[in-house]
Amino acid sequence: MGARVGIVVFPGSNCDHDAYYAFKDIVKADTKFIWHKEGNTGDRNIIILPGGFSYGDYLRCGAISKFSNIMKDVVRFANNGGVVIGICNGFQILCESGLLPGALLRNERLQFVCKTVSLKVENNKSIFSFNYKIKEDINIPIAHGEGNYFCDDVTLTELIGNNQILFTYNDNPNGSVFNIAGIQNKGRNVLGMMPHPERAADKKLGNADGLRLLKGIAESVE
Repeated sequence: MGARVGIVVFPGSNCDHDAYYAFKDIVKADTKFIWHKEGNTGDRNIIILPGGFSYGDYLRCGAISKFSNIMKDVVRFANNGGVVIGICNGFQILCESGLLPGALLRNERLQFVCKTVSLKVENNKSIFSFNYKIKEDINIPIAHGEGNYFCDDVTLTELIGNNQILFTYNDNPNGSVFNIAGIQNKGRNVLGMMPHPERAADKKLGNADGLRLLKGIAESVE
């Protein structure tokens, strides 16, 4: 039946329509929104947690979202091997929910950063990155105030040893440990990244470096 993408919408999500457009109109995948109060992911085989400010970022980014009805089923879905991608605020939610290790802290300079940055592909043996060349440089936009990825030394050693680091920054814009921009879980089915591939998916906008990631995800479940 091909890729069936579900984009979770929380109060405060503001990149949900960007993700919807990228998957439905460009990738041509069966795509629908899933409201945060819904109890299950339905027939979807890819779940997207989009960027934004879920629940107003109260307490801390993603901290309240993990208690939403839909996240209980997203955790179940992921633990059963379902493909989940968290972008920006979605990455923060994945860390808060325990689906990915570490945490996202305030940017090192305590300023919101919004620009296109250069990433390096550290691992292309993944359903999320196989359309890239190893060590390839790609340009993807960022827009965040809390994108400073942090983990302890033991966790970082595990991330490196397990080849869980997929993308790093060439010029670290937020102070992330080891220049980390995106990681996958040990099961290789959950991706969290601060840069926005859905904002680099339309060739009409002059940059489609994110399109290969989105197409690859869709291809992986066909």
